Amino acid sequence: MRLRPTTPDDLDGIVEVFLACWRESYARVLPERLVSAMSTERARELWTGKPALVAEHDGRIRGLTRFSGDTVHSLYVHPAAQGGGLGARLLGAAESGLSSAGVTTAFLWVFRGNLPSIGFYRRQGWRPEGTERVTPEFGEPELRLTKVLA
Repeated sequence: MRLRPTTPDDLDGIVEVFLACWRESYARVLPERLVSAMSTERARELWTGKPALVAEHDGRIRGLTRFSGDTVHSLYVHPAAQGGGLGARLLGAAESGLSSAGVTTAFLWVFRGNLPSIGFYRRQGWRPEGTERVTPEFGEPELRLTKVLA
């Protein structure tokens, strides 16, 4: 598995991973109305021009993370590739990138109902810090997690 920055040619692979996560992983933890609202067109809009780090195996993108400032904005691993350490590797790369930029405390948002992801982040040392939000686009509560980077 190779980690590398995205190129413009990666959009289809990124959208494939993103939608697989929404349609398979999120289908177990989020309301059906939210899952079904994520179209291919909307996914392409969300990811066009967004720099990220992708995990590639045999020429196919299997996961990705996007981070900037003091925040990990996204972490997605194709459901077929989950459970083998790829998420931890991508999150570690994001943490390292933030730390290299001088960030000492990092943040991320996760849907409150996404207990598997919350458990994953907790195992990686991330903790809920008490802040919640509901973004109008999704309409579902999200928790803010934090981690001190050393």
